[in-house]
Amino acid sequence: MNYRIRHETRYDYAEPTSVSYNEVRLSPLNLPSQTLIHKRLTVTPRPSEVSERIDYFGNPTWFVAIDQPHNSMTVQVESHVRIDRPTDVMAIYPSLSWEDARDQLLTPGDPETTAALDFILDAPLIEADADLEGYARPSFSPGRPLVETVLDLMQRIHRDFKFEPGTTDTATPLSEVLAHRRGVCQDFAHLGIGCLRSLGLPARYVSGYIETLPPPGKAKLKGADASHAWFSAFIPGFGWIDFDPTNNQIPSDQHIIVAYGRDFSDVTPIKGVIFGAGQHELSVAVDVERHTSPSSPH
Repeated sequence: MNYRIRHETRYDYAEPTSVSYNEVRLSPLNLPSQTLIHKRLTVTPRPSEVSERIDYFGNPTWFVAIDQPHNSMTVQVESHVRIDRPTDVMAIYPSLSWEDARDQLLTPGDPETTAALDFILDAPLIEADADLEGYARPSFSPGRPLVETVLDLMQRIHRDFKFEPGTTDTATPLSEVLAHRRGVCQDFAHLGIGCLRSLGLPARYVSGYIETLPPPGKAKLKGADASHAWFSAFIPGFGWIDFDPTNNQIPSDQHIIVAYGRDFSDVTPIKGVIFGAGQHELSVAVDVERHTSPSSPH
């Protein structure tokens, strides 16, 4: 499946800013199941410096500096990606129990398992605690295969929590999400991660996009798509498996991966420092469009 993605972010400042420094994480990853064919970053006003690096978690990250006075800034990333994930993913997952998986992490032998230990620790927005473990426990009966336990946890989050934009923000603690049983995709991803880490199991945050389709007979609205988030669980000897509690599904060819991290704070699409701007207004427009041609744009 081929997709073209256009993500435009605009900041309008109450007062002119003299200098801004920004990190941009909006480029889809190159993975065995996902091929980045093309990407292009456009920033207005023209930056004085643009460079690219790979961050600690393997995410492509642009550094953008603007050293001229400006009242607004627009960051646009256009990308073209091909997805080749299997559709019957449950058929290939191992039957390792969740207790055995946790025990194997105590004596990691391969680099991937060792690296996964980073995702057991607390993160700025996710701290494992007894309440999260208590919510997770009904899914984790003794001897149950790890994949089944996480699948059951995903289904319970989807059933128990209401998707309600505007009820939370990036700083809303998980205790509040757990108490009020509502939030958005970021909250549900954090919740799944917190539950797994509370049991000593690695879990990571995944940011990206999901293809959305308009109602029958309706045209798709331009710019109406949005960023999406879900989580991954780690199986020793096998690797990472993605789970999307917002949509109650294991991601396949409609999910496009942009970045991995411990939580949202590691993969914020754009973050930075500005001087002299005061308050600002933010607007975001995203388009995820299916394309049949794999060729890159000219």
